[in-house]
Amino acid sequence: MALIQLQNEQDWNLVKEQKNRIMIMKNSTTCPVSHEAFKQYQKFASENENETIYYLNVQDARPLSNLLAEQTGVKHESPQVLIFEGDTVVWHDSHWNITNKKLAEANQKTKA
Repeated sequence: MALIQLQNEQDWNLVKEQKNRIMIMKNSTTCPVSHEAFKQYQKFASENENETIYYLNVQDARPLSNLLAEQTGVKHESPQVLIFEGDTVVWHDSHWNITNKKLAEANQKTKA
């Protein structure tokens, strides 16, 4: 499983330089809904070991979380998953909609 935690803007900039397509989850470490969504995200990552998948913990990386919302225009929510193609968000969803099945569908749809 290639699940990597991002901590700050420098981490984000490095990821953007190396990848054209990026999946990232905004996770809250204190929210039960986030906890369940993160388990689904981890399951998705374990089933897609050939892909590098990212996350940030909002409490630890608030400036990065805010930066993503500002740069994309996608209102911050947590839990929230965003898929980027370059600098453009091509898919996003939040809360109970973050399931392994929906992540797999979004992953396939945005690869096409």
